Amino acid sequence: MNSLETAISTLSGWVWGPPMLMLLVGTGLYLTILLKGLQFRALPLAFRLIFHKDHGHDGDISHFAALMTALAATVGIGNIVGVATAISLGGPGAVFWMWMTGLVGMVTKYSEAVLAVKYREKGIYGMRGGPMYYLSKGANLPWLGWLFAVFTALATFGIGNMTQANATAKIFEATFHIPTWITGVVLMVLTALVILGGIRSIGKFTSLLVPFMIFGYVGSALIVLGLNADKIPQAFLLIFQHAFTPIAATGGFAGATIASAMRYGIARGVFSNESGLGSAPIAAAAARTYDPVKQALVSMTQTFIDTLVVCTMTALIILTANSWTQGVSPGQLTSASFGETLGASGEIIVAVATSLFAYSTLIGWNYYGEKAIEYLLGPRFIRPYRFLFIAAVIVGALMNLELVWNISDLMNGMMALPNLIGLLILSKVVKAETDRFFNHSDN
Repeated sequence: MNSLETAISTLSGWVWGPPMLMLLVGTGLYLTILLKGLQFRALPLAFRLIFHKDHGHDGDISHFAALMTALAATVGIGNIVGVATAISLGGPGAVFWMWMTGLVGMVTKYSEAVLAVKYREKGIYGMRGGPMYYLSKGANLPWLGWLFAVFTALATFGIGNMTQANATAKIFEATFHIPTWITGVVLMVLTALVILGGIRSIGKFTSLLVPFMIFGYVGSALIVLGLNADKIPQAFLLIFQHAFTPIAATGGFAGATIASAMRYGIARGVFSNESGLGSAPIAAAAARTYDPVKQALVSMTQTFIDTLVVCTMTALIILTANSWTQGVSPGQLTSASFGETLGASGEIIVAVATSLFAYSTLIGWNYYGEKAIEYLLGPRFIRPYRFLFIAAVIVGALMNLELVWNISDLMNGMMALPNLIGLLILSKVVKAETDRFFNHSDN
């Protein structure tokens, strides 16, 4: 078992090494140039379209519900623990590179959604789309679409299920002294109540939960930052200064090079917003719309909200506190930073936020997994998959997940490879759709 864990960890590290990170960021830069900085010039329109409704058109849920479903899967423990890890290992400069990843990731997310809606199909359980469909129908590479679906189905049970359940159970045990099995049972029941109803049930639930949890977390962060307003300019100075210069060891912080800042900032940014992984376009394909570009613009805001809003709040909380220089572990760093200002109530806020983020990720990824299963095995396997997914929640809450984390990281990386190939091959299709939309007299 130890040799297996070592092998998977090594392979995962190789897959998520510099070549993959360069491919992810490079694809985003290429699409940014191709689409003439779309993420900057069209962002106001994108936010206006979130609440626009296309009645009477193909699709299962509104633009807003599709965005909330994707945000449910994206805004997770990476926004809390991932940011803390980036700063712990890469220093304050890692936040700058996380921002850069988010900015180019917005146009990657846009391009994924354009293709997802354009090449989607009607199925028994509603619309179905995503990389497996645009790889098969658009790029004429059905075998690559099949591989993407396999990797997605496997990743769902890891990063989308058991790791989230485990994080929630451990946090409640540490903060509220609730046994992990109780949290696991409650979480399993709550999951069943939502996902057995399918995408419409998921869409309604996430439309309520996601705005509440994001505004709740950001609101709490703003209170802390308001109390530490005099330290915010110094935090920004640290971010910009150490994006391009090494930071020396101080207190319990070991120091970081420019390479470390770039590596961990980019890696954690990608893991947080999932731009390029191919997961979010599966939710985008369910949107009720007649135009692929409309939903794509809405999907683009997902990366902005996740990385440039939620992750930034976490980073500023950490950098205006002292814990990051005192050797506090990444898993406890955000909690300790909140606690410096709000005391025990701050730690409780982080515990609740982390559990909600983890739970929402679990709900969102279930939908990704069932669409992968439908593509691989057919619609009759969706319901058995849901029951298996529900059962895995209690398993995740109780088990040691180091191996599962490594397998999940590996599968996520393997998802990204075929998806990025599809984006590059079909980039001219994305440009053609974009030009058509923006050249229309009504836009």
